[in-house]
Amino acid sequence: MNVILRSDVSGVGKTGDIVEVADGYARNFLVPRGLAMKASNGAVNQAASMRKARDVRDGRDRSAAEEIARELVGKTITITAKAGGAGHLYGSVTTTEVADAVKVQTGHDLDRRNLSTDNPIRSIGEHEVQAKLHADVRFVISVEVVGA
Repeated sequence: MNVILRSDVSGVGKTGDIVEVADGYARNFLVPRGLAMKASNGAVNQAASMRKARDVRDGRDRSAAEEIARELVGKTITITAKAGGAGHLYGSVTTTEVADAVKVQTGHDLDRRNLSTDNPIRSIGEHEVQAKLHADVRFVISVEVVGA
C-alpha cells in the first residue's frame, strides 16, 4: 500500500515521503497513530508541500547548528567538580552538566541528548565531548574539568 508519511518514521522515511509499506503495517500502525495517510491524487500534491516545508525547516535548522558549531569549536568550557587528591572526581561529569555549563558560559541552549562522550569524565583535565546538533553538523566541544 502506498502511504504519505505525516511525520518522520524511523526505518521508513521522512515527512512528506510517499512510501510503499505492507497493508497491515499501514492499516494497523501508521494510519491509526496519525503517522501516515493513504496516498491519493490530492494527497500527493499535499505531500509535495509537506516535503517543501520540511526542506525549508531542515535548511534553517542546519544553518543554526552550523552557527553554534562555529562559536563553540574554539572555546573551552570550564566545569568545576569535587575531586580527590589524585585528581579523580567523586562521581563523574555528565552531559547534562556539560549542557548547563555551555548555556551559562556561551548562552547556547544544547540538549543533553545531542552530546556524547567516549568514556565517562571522571578526572580533572581536558576532555572532549562530541556534539551532534543536526544530521550533517557534528563537532567537538573542549571541556576542562577543574577540582573544587
